[in-house]
Amino acid sequence: MRAEDLLCPSPKGLYCPAGDFYVDPLRAVPRAVVTHGHSDHARAGHGAVLATTETLDLMALRLGPGFTGARQPLAYGAAVEINGVRVSLHPAGHVLGSAQVRLEKDGLVIVVSGDYKDAADPTCVPFEPVRCHVFVTEATFGLPVFRHPPAAGEVARLLASAALFPERTHLVGAYSLGKAQRLMALIRQAGFTAPLHLHGALAAVTDYYVSRGQDFGALEPVAAGAGRAGKAALAGAIVIAPPMAMTDLWARRFADPLTVFASGWMRVRARARQRGVELPLVVSDHADWDGLCASVGATGCEELWVTHGAEDALVHWAHTRQLRARPLRLVGYGDEDGASEPGLPGGAA
Repeated sequence: MRAEDLLCPSPKGLYCPAGDFYVDPLRAVPRAVVTHGHSDHARAGHGAVLATTETLDLMALRLGPGFTGARQPLAYGAAVEINGVRVSLHPAGHVLGSAQVRLEKDGLVIVVSGDYKDAADPTCVPFEPVRCHVFVTEATFGLPVFRHPPAAGEVARLLASAALFPERTHLVGAYSLGKAQRLMALIRQAGFTAPLHLHGALAAVTDYYVSRGQDFGALEPVAAGAGRAGKAALAGAIVIAPPMAMTDLWARRFADPLTVFASGWMRVRARARQRGVELPLVVSDHADWDGLCASVGATGCEELWVTHGAEDALVHWAHTRQLRARPLRLVGYGDEDGASEPGLPGGAA
């Protein structure tokens, strides 16, 4: 069987001709397999969606309960057959419920990574390399310049700044699904016990993480009032907000706010400066260059397809390792890691 008969790019996204379904489709389709709940991969309007329970729940939270006609939950490692194609989901380590999709038919195995990282994250199941013939990978940080430091060290920098400037509110921009919750968990692991203050847009997803066993300690919503008393009360506090709130009027309620942003893109210091970020934290929910290369190697694949990101660099690297590789150049998958957020200080990148 040819790989293209099992999976191929199409205007609607990755299509499985043998099974007649799509993986992370960009438009509404009759049947979709969805890797995780971020909006560039999980869209409303499909006839049926197969995903992990957590991804289905998060899609309902973010898109509304009627986001699909039918839901089919599938646990990690379990398998179902769709028109003769064996489909299973495996941990991607990206956010809660994120999965790689393994497709098998007539002895051919293709694995679609979705978004993933191989770094430790206390809020989701770790990435699990899956052996395959063809590995379909993202390449958001697919350049050698992107080597992410340990996230715990970046959080230590945040806490050191908060101790050094107790008169200032530390306003931390973090994507509302995954990044914000990971930061909360890391802050608690570092020994910070004071309440964390949250923008209202983080409440529903954070509550869901708590319902799935996460303990973020004391969390307090940022009050609607913005008077002097409110500013004084939040002096020295850590406030976590989605990037879109960073330049909103909402951000003006804080005591001399110190702008913090958590993203893999903060490795590029010029980008942080251009956007007025005073304390850039290099914390990413995507694999960095070394993580991508190691993960590709761990699959034992004979061929590499790259969906989005720095496709050409990773394809070149694969060729130097005598791997067949090609870019798929799929249009529509963005970067929810921060740079494309319209509210990031300085505008979208």
